[in-house]
Amino acid sequence: MDGLKIEATSITIATPDPRALAAFYSRLLDLPVTVEEGPRPGEPEADGWAQIRNTSGPTLNFEYERVWTTPIWPSKRGTQHATQHLDIHVSDLEAATTHAIYAGATLAPYQPQETVRVLFDPSGHPFCLFT
Repeated sequence: MDGLKIEATSITIATPDPRALAAFYSRLLDLPVTVEEGPRPGEPEADGWAQIRNTSGPTLNFEYERVWTTPIWPSKRGTQHATQHLDIHVSDLEAATTHAIYAGATLAPYQPQETVRVLFDPSGHPFCLFT
């Protein structure tokens, strides 16, 4: 590519409440919210944008989505399904699952693997903890 550099640096997550979701991931990952913007003029109170910057991984951005439908996982035909999810490596799956639930996550009823726990964040996005 003759010196061309292309690097993915962040993931943007759509949500009906970006500041609240950033606060959840801040608690979950023990990372500070580094940017937080309130609603734009004329927009609802939930409008805005927030960011968690991680020095050892991708930056997480949280962006307001006015027309929000909670994804369904596992997918079901005819419903809104998750098109991506976060995979989070942990050293102790049981302790990390307890921590995630305490931070505000919900354990998914269906668990497809012994070494992975699927949870939902407060906006309903699935994410996985794994060892």
